[in-house]
Amino acid sequence: MQQQVSLVERPLTEAAVAIRDLNAWYDQAQSLFDIHLDIVPLSVTAAIGPSGSGKSTFVRCLNRMHEEVIGARVTGSVEVEGVNIYSTGINPMNVRRHIGMVFQQPNPLPTRSIYENVAIGARINGLAKGQELDELVRRCLGQAALWDEVKDRLRAPPTQLSGGQQQRLCIARALALDPRIVLMDEPCSALDPIATLQIEDLIKQLAQRYTIVIVTHNLQQAARIADRTAFFLSGRLIEENATAELFSRPKKRQTEDFITGRFG
Repeated sequence: MQQQVSLVERPLTEAAVAIRDLNAWYDQAQSLFDIHLDIVPLSVTAAIGPSGSGKSTFVRCLNRMHEEVIGARVTGSVEVEGVNIYSTGINPMNVRRHIGMVFQQPNPLPTRSIYENVAIGARINGLAKGQELDELVRRCLGQAALWDEVKDRLRAPPTQLSGGQQQRLCIARALALDPRIVLMDEPCSALDPIATLQIEDLIKQLAQRYTIVIVTHNLQQAARIADRTAFFLSGRLIEENATAELFSRPKKRQTEDFITGRFG
């Protein structure tokens, strides 16, 4: 039986996530090449780049979701608060408790109530029950800026919510497991402009409590919400810097060509 090793609770260090020599494959096709990157704690880091550049693969490697694809594999290390999540004995499900994920399309559980969508993970993992669970649901919906909109219909199905509300519900569900890091893979691409701005405002608020890594195809979105931005091209990390610096004074020609629209 695989030993279960917890990601140890410890004070945040200079890097919330330290990625070293990260390579990823789908069968024989390599999709990431020697990625070396530090993710700053309590910040928003945006991964940008053209389609097929490896952005989504990169973010899925940060909580071991990449290996769920048949034939996929990873080499290198991803240290989360000092623990290499790819070390022998680390249970991927335990990793995903500490590193939440929000996907491109809102994916609430349609047969569960709004309340149960938030509560289910905490209940299964034994994190709360009874009044503690009620308080957890209220707090997470509040953090996701959704409580006031749903507090009178917690037993209703999530299909009654708008697309933007469903995405905020999925964020609340991720927060209910008390993660230290939240990954978001193009969380606004399926939303209208008003819902997109609501999610962006929420991300900036959440960064006061969580380290956030977001994949986005929208350069203006990265400029609005990201503290730091990483530019990927053909599976390689070309450049990473403070967002304002990267957009105004890119160091690499490929970065300048992408952000000025010469390709992508």
